[in-house]
Amino acid sequence: MHSYTRAESRERGKLFRQGFKQSLADCLDPDIKRQIERIDQAAAERGALELAALHKVQADARQDLAAAKAAERTAPRADRPAAREARKQAEQRVRLAERAVHKAERS
Repeated sequence: MHSYTRAESRERGKLFRQGFKQSLADCLDPDIKRQIERIDQAAAERGALELAALHKVQADARQDLAAAKAAERTAPRADRPAAREARKQAEQRVRLAERAVHKAERS
C-alpha cells in the first residue's frame, strides 16, 4: 500500500511527465528515476504504518465486540436492551474497521 501526500503526488506526476518526454527523445535523466523511487519508497513506508494501525484498530474493535457479546449474554433481564444496543454499536465499529482495512489493502 502506498500513501502519497498531495505534494508527493504533484511532484511524482511532474517527474513522470518529464521522464516521459525525455524517454520519447531517448535521453532519460537517471536523477528523475531516483527521485520517483524516493517518493515511492516514502509513500510505501507511510502506507505500511497506516495499514498496521488499521489492523490494530480492527483487532481492538473485534475485542470490544467479544466483550459486548459476553456482557449481553450475562446481563440481567432489565439490562439486556442496553447491552444489546452496546453490542450493535460494537458490531458497527467492527464493520467500519473491516471496510477501512479492505479499502487500504486494495489500494
